[in-house]
Amino acid sequence: MWCDRVVTSPIIDLRSDTVTTPDQRMRTAMATAVVGDDVLDHDPTMLRLEEQVAELLGVEAALWVPSGTMGNQIALMLHLRRGDRFLAAVGAHVIVNELGSAAWLAGGMPEPLAWDLSPGQFSVEALRASIGGAVPYHGLRTTLLCLENTHNASGGTVTPPDRHAQLVATAREAGLAVHLDGARLWNASVALELPPAALTVGADSVQVCLSKGLGAPVGSVVAGTASFVEEARRVRKMLGGGVRQGGILAAAGLVALERLPELAADHENARTLANGLVELGWEVTPPQTNIVIAAVPDVEHALAQLQRIGILAVPMSGRIRFVTHRDVSADDIAETLRRLAKE
Repeated sequence: MWCDRVVTSPIIDLRSDTVTTPDQRMRTAMATAVVGDDVLDHDPTMLRLEEQVAELLGVEAALWVPSGTMGNQIALMLHLRRGDRFLAAVGAHVIVNELGSAAWLAGGMPEPLAWDLSPGQFSVEALRASIGGAVPYHGLRTTLLCLENTHNASGGTVTPPDRHAQLVATAREAGLAVHLDGARLWNASVALELPPAALTVGADSVQVCLSKGLGAPVGSVVAGTASFVEEARRVRKMLGGGVRQGGILAAAGLVALERLPELAADHENARTLANGLVELGWEVTPPQTNIVIAAVPDVEHALAQLQRIGILAVPMSGRIRFVTHRDVSADDIAETLRRLAKE
């Protein structure tokens, strides 16, 4: 039974993998970074980060941006014309977590695709049906497919490379461009034991985040062809995302990229948490990566009770989301389960 006692033990923050803080090695790298004016001359450390990310993703070029939302919106602004319809899975970040910027800034009309295969996943048949055929001039013109890997709202589910390839091919057949929101693509890569480039094949643009599980304090990267990135740099400036001595931030990203293999520990901690919650009677979706989704009768009440015992989580799609990350250890997960078992 839940009780009203308040635990004075340290807070265990499982709200998101964005709550990580830079460790001393990352702070030192930031403090000693070689810098220049990135708007005028291209900061050397920023350039090195962008080149490394482009190589990891298997694309020609990349551009650092302050946030994943800006990266996604730059891509949509370049792929869409005003009034164009774009497709994305139900719950996609570009539809529900970017304050309508896809319509406001990019001028696009979003069309959610239902999950007809599994949480976060839709089939080629569903995509083809949603694209439809020719429309009259006054109908909606569909020009873009947005994929998300991993899919946050469904619990960090992974799109494997064969399904990605099928969806991209279907979009291509219909003349659609493809943008991949890979905010947690690194997690998908580690979970599948595949290089990130294996999960980006055929996409016209890709956005990846450095400030989630990899632990950088800020920053994402949007990537694609050299011509795409040239235009993306212009749009970034329009949105106020140009930086001057950005190498201080890029240095954190370079350290973050060295930590890709460490995401496996977050995935293991998520499985441990999920299994422990099930043993305590919770209804939990088995995690594929570092996000654990649990169903409860009353989300707000459950979140309040969790906070009472020093555990922080967030609501997600009518359930509770726990996210493991580099600042939460296996011991912290064991302590989380111990506290819950006492209730």
